Amino acid sequence: MNYEIRSLLPTDEPFLWEMLYQALYVPEGEPALSRDIIQLPEIARYVQGWGRSGDRGCLTINSQTGEPIGAVWVRLWVGDDRGYGYVDDETPELAIAVLPNYRNQGIGSALLSQFLTAIPKALSISLSVAETNPAWRLYDRFGFAIVGRDGSSLLMKRDSIKPIAPQKRSVSASKPNLETSSTPAVPHPEIDERDIRH
Repeated sequence: MNYEIRSLLPTDEPFLWEMLYQALYVPEGEPALSRDIIQLPEIARYVQGWGRSGDRGCLTINSQTGEPIGAVWVRLWVGDDRGYGYVDDETPELAIAVLPNYRNQGIGSALLSQFLTAIPKALSISLSVAETNPAWRLYDRFGFAIVGRDGSSLLMKRDSIKPIAPQKRSVSASKPNLETSSTPAVPHPEIDERDIRH
C-alpha cells in the first residue's frame, strides 16, 4: 500500500477526533466503547482546540484515495491540565492511532518513526498505555521506558538521549521491567515540515 506522511495542521482536528476514538484500547473480546466516550473532558482534552502552543503531529494519507488513515500527535500539559501520561510541564504526551483496516501493515511504526525523526532530538515524550495492550512493545522498541504505573496502565517516557530508530531489546511479554528516568526534558520548537512517501 502506498501512503504519505505529513505534518498535522489545525484543519486536521476533525480527523483527530476519529483517531482519538481509535486510540482508546479495548481488550480483544470486549465490546466496543461508545463513541460518546471521546466527549468526556478527560478524553476530549487530547484533541479539543487542536493547534494550541505545543501541539505537534503527523498524519498518514492513503496515496490512492487521498483519505487520512492514521495520526500521531503530542500535546503539552501544563499545571492542572494533565493527561493520563503526564510526567511534567516540559514533557508532551504522545497519542497514536491507525484506522482498523490499515493496522498490522507497518503504518503505525512508520508514522511513529517519521514523527520521532522530525521532532527535535532534545525533546522527551511520555505516554500512557494499558499493561495488557501489546502496543507497549512497539513503544519499547522506539526507546520508551516504563517510568511508573497507575493501576493497570504503564507510564512510559522516551528521553531525549534515546536513539530514534527502533531498538531490539529483550523484554518480558508478561511483566515489563520498571525503569526510572533522570534526564531532564527541554521545551520543543516546531516540527520540521517533511513529507515521505511509501
